[in-house]
Amino acid sequence: MSLKHAVLGFLSISPMSGYDLRKHMEESVAHFWPADQAQIYRTLGHLASEGLVDVRTIPQVGKPDRREHSITDAGLAELDSWLAAPVEYVPSREVFLVRLFFVGRLGPDRVRAVLEERAAEARELAAVLEQTRVGSEQALAAAGITPTLEMRLRLATLANGLVHARAELDWAQDLLAETS
Repeated sequence: MSLKHAVLGFLSISPMSGYDLRKHMEESVAHFWPADQAQIYRTLGHLASEGLVDVRTIPQVGKPDRREHSITDAGLAELDSWLAAPVEYVPSREVFLVRLFFVGRLGPDRVRAVLEERAAEARELAAVLEQTRVGSEQALAAAGITPTLEMRLRLATLANGLVHARAELDWAQDLLAETS
């Protein structure tokens, strides 16, 4: 997958500026598909040049003009084609696991430090994702919205992140107990 398809997906929900895209991505998919501002703007430029998004400049008083991007019919066709295609297996690279594989040579104190750091990261991620989950569910309930299939699937990606963060924390804590 490229960032291209994530951006097209967000623009299929509603038109957005590059700033809005970054904000929405940080609040929803960053735990499994992070992107920085430069990557997002570069991708938007490519999508515009390929005719997959249109760009509209909206003048603003007292601040720079807003460049709003909206998905075109060609962009929707590209997104739908990608969504319908088989998912290609792409092995992940886990820098932490490579470090863990070799860190034993530095002794048990450094091993524990590496594991404690990983446990703290997992704990923090789980807390953030849990807070996001609760906030999302409360907002839907307060608005009296029955979640659509699309909303339930978006919440499912959040639940997936929570399961992984909690499992990572449990795993790191178990390993720490074994190295004591």
